[in-house]
Amino acid sequence: MTGDAILDDLNKAADDRVRPAEPDDAVDAVQPRYVATPGSTTETAELLRVAAHHRMHVVARGSGTKQAWGNPPTQLDLVVDTTAMTGVVEHAAGDLITIVRAGTTLADLQQALAGQDQQLALDAPFPSATIGGTVATNTSGPRRVLYGTMRDLLIGITFVRADGVVAKAGGKVVKNVAGYDFGKLLTGSYGTLGVITEVALRLHPLPVSRRYVAVQTVVGATAAEAARRVLGSQTVPTAVDVDQPAEGPASAVALVEGAEAGANGRATAVAELLGTDLVGTEPPDWFGRYPFAEGDVGLKITSTHAGVAPVLAAARQLGAPASVRGSVSGVLFLALPGATDPDIVARVLTGLRALAGRYDGTVVVLTAPAETRRALDVWGPVPGLDLMRRLKDQLDPDHRLAPGRFVGGI
Repeated sequence: MTGDAILDDLNKAADDRVRPAEPDDAVDAVQPRYVATPGSTTETAELLRVAAHHRMHVVARGSGTKQAWGNPPTQLDLVVDTTAMTGVVEHAAGDLITIVRAGTTLADLQQALAGQDQQLALDAPFPSATIGGTVATNTSGPRRVLYGTMRDLLIGITFVRADGVVAKAGGKVVKNVAGYDFGKLLTGSYGTLGVITEVALRLHPLPVSRRYVAVQTVVGATAAEAARRVLGSQTVPTAVDVDQPAEGPASAVALVEGAEAGANGRATAVAELLGTDLVGTEPPDWFGRYPFAEGDVGLKITSTHAGVAPVLAAARQLGAPASVRGSVSGVLFLALPGATDPDIVARVLTGLRALAGRYDGTVVVLTAPAETRRALDVWGPVPGLDLMRRLKDQLDPDHRLAPGRFVGGI
C-alpha cells in the first residue's frame, strides 16, 4: 500500500487530523512518517487499530518536554500527539478527585483547580508538560516528601492498547484492587504499554500559608545531614531539598505548609533544627528545578535517606563539574556539562551506581547528548525485568509502542 493510502486510512480514523511528519516532529532525532492529533479516546483507539493493521511503530507525544529522556525509539512510523485531548472531564471537589484528559498541561490543570482552592500536589519543573507525559515518565519534585509522587496521586487511568482496545483501571475512589494495577504499571513506563488518554487524580487543598527555611553551608553533605534532622522530626515538612552546585556553597531548604499560625510555629522549629534564621515566603530560584538544562547530561539517583550525604560528597570528587539537587528523602538529580567526554560520563555512572547500590538505590541517565547515550547503559540493572518483558509481550506482543525506549530495550 502506498504512503498516501495509509495516510487516508489514518485520517478516516482521526477526522482528518493526520499529516506527513516534518523535521521538527522527530522524536529524539528519530524521524516519523506521520503525525496524528486525535481529539478523543475513541479516535486514539481507531488510530491505533489502523496502525496495528499496517504494523506501524507508534510513539505518544504531549508537549515534548521530555522527548530526549530514556532511549530513542528503535523504529518510528506514527507520532500520536495528545495535545488536542485537553480539559477537565470532572472535578468532584467534595471528594478531592478530578478526571482530566492526557493532553492537558500541568499549568492549566492547576489553574482550573485553584478556583476551588485545590491543587494537584505535584511540582512542575516543566509547567508546559502534559498530564499524560508526566504520568508516562513519573516526574515529580520536592513535595514528594509529604504528598508522594505521581504514582501515589494517580487513582484511575484510561489508555489504549497497541491493538486499539480501550482499557480502564482504577476509578474515582482511593482503593486497592486485585490483579494488575495498571495505573502504577503505566506510570513511568515511557509509553511502552499504552497511549494514556485520561487519568483520575487525587487532589489536596491549597495551603493557606507556606514558609521556606533555608541554610547555607560550605559542604553539601553537611547540609544534607542537617536536612535529615528535619525529615526525621515532628514538624511534618512538605519538602526538604538540597542544592550543591559544581562550585561554591551548598544549601538546604525545608518547606512547611498549613494555617498561618501553625506554619509559623513549625517554621521556627525547623529553623532551630537547621541552625538558621533564614525564613521566608518565597522559595530559592533553584527549588523544584532540575540542575541540568537541554543538552546536558542529567542523572537521577535514588537511595535511602542515609545515602544522600555520601552522594553529595562523591559528586565533588568525580573529576568533572557536577551539580546535584534533590530531595533528602532519597531522590537526587545530577548534572554534567553536555560536552563531558562519554568515557568520563561512563566512569562517573559506574562509580555512582556502585555507591547508590550500597544504599538500596539506582542511577538512571534521564537525558544526555545522543553520542553520550550510545556509549552508556542508560537504565542500568533493573529488578523485575523479566516480569516487565512478559507484561510488554502481553499488552504489545509486536513491540510497536515506543520500541526500545524503556529498560531492557522494551
